[in-house]
Amino acid sequence: MRILSYAQVEPSQLLMRAQQPADVGERVRAIIEDVASRGDEALLDYAERFDGAKLTALEVTAQELDAALASLDPALRGAMETAAANIRAFHSAQLREGFCLRGKDGVYMGQKITPIEKVGLYIPGGTASYPSTVFMNAIPAKLAGCSEIVMVSPPGRDGAIAAPILAAAKLAGVTRVFRAGGAQAVAALAYGTQTVPRVDKIVGPGNAYVAEAKRQVFGRVAIDMIAGPSEILVVADGKSNPAWVAADLLSQAEHDRLAAAVLVTDSMALAQAVSAEVERQLSLLPREAIARASIENAGKILVTDDLHEAIRAANALAPEHLELCVDDPEAYLPEVKNAGSVFMGRWCPESLGDYLAGPNHTLPTSGTARFSSPLGVDDFIKKTQYTYYTQAALGRVADEIAVFARAEGLEAHARAALVRTKGMP
Repeated sequence: MRILSYAQVEPSQLLMRAQQPADVGERVRAIIEDVASRGDEALLDYAERFDGAKLTALEVTAQELDAALASLDPALRGAMETAAANIRAFHSAQLREGFCLRGKDGVYMGQKITPIEKVGLYIPGGTASYPSTVFMNAIPAKLAGCSEIVMVSPPGRDGAIAAPILAAAKLAGVTRVFRAGGAQAVAALAYGTQTVPRVDKIVGPGNAYVAEAKRQVFGRVAIDMIAGPSEILVVADGKSNPAWVAADLLSQAEHDRLAAAVLVTDSMALAQAVSAEVERQLSLLPREAIARASIENAGKILVTDDLHEAIRAANALAPEHLELCVDDPEAYLPEVKNAGSVFMGRWCPESLGDYLAGPNHTLPTSGTARFSSPLGVDDFIKKTQYTYYTQAALGRVADEIAVFARAEGLEAHARAALVRTKGMP
């Protein structure tokens, strides 16, 4: 891995991230228009064209979900049930209630919480399957009270979705599952087809085509975020184990050739040791080609003067995953301003968060942790305000409403208040 002095790195180099191919927008637009026009027929055509699957049905049956769950290796099922319980416990703490504020003359106002009725979950397939992502998206939606949770995931060449994904859907309470992936699946959720229902919000990660499709259908439906390639930034002191740090960096590099893995340390000795260890461990990975491309394209090691400067570097990068591999991570946590999820201490690898700990692993990427948050129960609810005023209460403020409205040149606004208290002029 490249070793750089943080003080000498240009901001443009520090913030560089992978760019999507130039023609993605046009290709996605054409797919969305086609699905909106032809519905199921287009989905079946794209499944054959992109996934190599000649489908006879888009929807997965209840019997197929039951069979997938029954087919799981007992150890995997046990791990999945542990994960689901932890995710449910963490996200249950996010549940909120509305409120009502009461004033004089019977005035009251407040906010009510309502679940989004229909949500669509995009679950990636292709080079790897992610049952953990099913839990991270479906469980908060279920806790929020969404009445319909629709999942789409690309099929393999045999026309099937991987059994662990289907089993996770069954365990998490997903309502309906469809064999569809890519931009076409996003379009189906946004517009609806003869088989796939239109939803109110689409959540879940995907490749550049999925991200662009979500961008283009936003406004017709809500979306959670525009997810980019995975990222990890490890802040580590000189006492850290270089083999552990290298393993953590590679845990994200193996996701995608466009993924970014960065170490920031105040120790040149650790930087050199981790660089060598990354090279050693790369040759041991089944996904070596993907991880190596990620490390060569976006991997780097930044050496800082001290750990406080390392945290400032992390804030500038605003990573999806941030590890604090230091003795007292709680002492540094208040300095962290921009990160999707923080993993604290030497015994907290990022993969713990991917699977079992409980906090969500659908996180802001591409620097959007500066203003975005992890997926959670709040993503599956709506907040509606309400106001009640009595005649006496309106009478006290009608003149002030009129002053405000006339200052903005909106006479009808003023009269709407005055006609109730003074009659029509």
